[in-house]
Amino acid sequence: MAGKGTDYGVGASITRLEDDRYLRGRGRYVADIRMAGMLDIAFVRSPVAHGRIRSISKPADGAEDVFVAADLNGVTGIRADSGLRGFRSSVQPILAADKVRHVGEPIAACVASTRALAEDLAEAVSVEFDELPAVSEMTRARAADAPLLHADWDENVFLETAVDTGFDAAIRGAAAVVRRTCRTARQCMAPIEGRGVVAVWDNHAEQLVLYTATQMPHIVRTGLSASLGLDQSRIRIVAPDVGGGFGYKGVLLTEEVCAAWLALRLRRPVRWIEDRREHLTGGANCREHHYEITGYAAADGRLLAVDCEAIVDSGAYSIYPFSACLEAAQVASILPGPYRMDGYRCRTWSVATNKPPILPYRGVARTGVCFAMELLMDGLAEELGIEPWEIRRRNLVEPSEMPFTSITSKYFDSGDYPEALRRAVEAIDVSAVRQRQKMEGDDRYRIGVGFSVFCEQGAHGTSVYHGWGIPMVPGFEQATARLTPDGGLEVRVGVHSHGQGLETTLAQIAYEELGIRPEAVRVVHGDTALTPYSTGTWGSRCIVMAGGAVAAASAKLGDRIRHIAAHLLQAAPDDVVLADGVARAGAGEIPLREIARLWYLAPQHLPPDVDPGGLEVTQGYRTVRDTGTFSYACHAVTVRVDLALGEVRLLDYVIVEDGGTLINPMVVDGQVLGGAAQGIGTALFEEMRFDADGQPMAATLADYHLPGAAEVPAIRILHMETPSPLSRYGQKGIGESGAIGPPAAIANAVNDALRPLGARVAELPITPERVMAALDAAERKARLGEAA
Repeated sequence: MAGKGTDYGVGASITRLEDDRYLRGRGRYVADIRMAGMLDIAFVRSPVAHGRIRSISKPADGAEDVFVAADLNGVTGIRADSGLRGFRSSVQPILAADKVRHVGEPIAACVASTRALAEDLAEAVSVEFDELPAVSEMTRARAADAPLLHADWDENVFLETAVDTGFDAAIRGAAAVVRRTCRTARQCMAPIEGRGVVAVWDNHAEQLVLYTATQMPHIVRTGLSASLGLDQSRIRIVAPDVGGGFGYKGVLLTEEVCAAWLALRLRRPVRWIEDRREHLTGGANCREHHYEITGYAAADGRLLAVDCEAIVDSGAYSIYPFSACLEAAQVASILPGPYRMDGYRCRTWSVATNKPPILPYRGVARTGVCFAMELLMDGLAEELGIEPWEIRRRNLVEPSEMPFTSITSKYFDSGDYPEALRRAVEAIDVSAVRQRQKMEGDDRYRIGVGFSVFCEQGAHGTSVYHGWGIPMVPGFEQATARLTPDGGLEVRVGVHSHGQGLETTLAQIAYEELGIRPEAVRVVHGDTALTPYSTGTWGSRCIVMAGGAVAAASAKLGDRIRHIAAHLLQAAPDDVVLADGVARAGAGEIPLREIARLWYLAPQHLPPDVDPGGLEVTQGYRTVRDTGTFSYACHAVTVRVDLALGEVRLLDYVIVEDGGTLINPMVVDGQVLGGAAQGIGTALFEEMRFDADGQPMAATLADYHLPGAAEVPAIRILHMETPSPLSRYGQKGIGESGAIGPPAAIANAVNDALRPLGARVAELPITPERVMAALDAAERKARLGEAA
């Protein structure tokens, strides 16, 4: 066994090891990479949302530095098909050839010695279009007269899904029936660092080397291999420091394929660094849902059934590897959330529009379904005259029911959902808010309180993703642990850390098994040449899956170290304890660096039955059940609404979170707070609007509003730790949780404030314009009622 404790291992809030280089400006990002003879790429992008390309004219001076689709010999477009029945396939061209399907789609790549010169060259390229009618509104994309994006389709739908579990029988005798129409806005992910790629052919290794800002290096290699027709052994992907991912850096881009091809063609390093205009208008869209949802409840508030029709705007193409249907397929499976119900029916459509492909943003479909479901719960509470928190308490899965299988066959591994709600109600002090509402005498301001409760499935594995039919199915996560000749530890993982603190938390797990201080552990990630294959960082899986793999590899390495130490200390291996860099047995001890020295430099002193595998171990891991672990949370917020200006101010915000065993509580707090800030942006500020012709209405951050320090309150986090029986230490995935709850909680609080006026909001973001529109609609309705 290793010497375990909370000073450095599981449960310790040690400072992040990687922050030293970040805070000193020593990080190395794609844009920092410089190579001799490197060329920069600027793309000619479509100015129209839908059109046929009549001609592309290269400038006479520089034509050899402009590349179009016809030049890309042997390159195939990106195809991300789903195995689900009825899925319609699309091919995303690397450079558009005959037709463009969204503004910002690349048409030509221009190379020059600097980005400025490449952009000048791009300006000189002339493209003529026959513009076609665009489909920019997802609710009208399925209309019979809607123009088709893909000529071989019969309608603009990637996939339709349907679920029906006992719905008709469950709704009989319902005392309350409430219907809500809810909508979330299309957003941009806005990581502090955009996408970027440097591609170079390595003559010595005979490999294409791609330095790229990605959270899934091995998956990029797999997809790139298919597009280029190049064996994966001839491709090396390196993801250096990455400034935030959030899902945007989890897909294969056409720009990456184009840069790789140019490096092969020109035999010179080439680079593309995304600017913010490209990011906003051409590639980073996400999270646009429309819900028609109906809830049925008994007189005592017991939820009987839910019926929903949901549309997800998937944009123009299916993206690799997640496909165009992941969000809608998830909507149907996770909409019931943490609630018990007798019947459920849901239909979803992944529709194609003349917008950039939708990408899986932090929280993926969960933010949207939480918004719809939690607004519905508040509606049922209002209809039945029950406090919103109370109707939730009556319908949440009880701890005595754990493990619980939901109506959509989700396996909740552990937890006490009602207790999380109770703590949130107490912390936000609902009774005080109700008293204040009664006493408020100011006609300009109204306050309200709102809740959202949800669960987050993380670290889900083979069966779940195979069921969704996407090209990427995770299996055993692997890690390698190696004792270096001087007694340090090297841990190699295929996942990627781009803000999650994995270089710290994985080192803490290794300490838990080997007793080697985290500062002596080097976590290697982001390089396909050095790390085991992995599907990468997504779906709140790293600390469960990679953490479990690191623990397994470290434990196996520990067995080998103890065997050698027992021989040297003349003790039984089971009596050897690893702690603080030494192996101890009784009164004797030997430093791990001495054990390493013997293996590497003095093997004559090793025991005759030593494991020939040495001091390097690779182990695979997956959870006891690969259905995933379920973290959960309750968000509670109080708001003040300015009735004259429509402004919403957050007065207090509480999150009660259960991520199982917390490997590093400080890192968890950072994850939750960062996610909550993004969720507040979803709730109140962020919207990527398009006009009827498919033109994006925001090209700079002056038009696309992100929350800042003044808009994010001092959030209070209350932790519960219910260990999961499925993972190595009881930890659960928690990376996306903070971003899921804010829109629903804030919307419910705003509606609570506006309820006496008969006004209600159900569309995100909740801008001043939408608040004022809701107030105006309520006033008109009141006047009509009086006139009647």
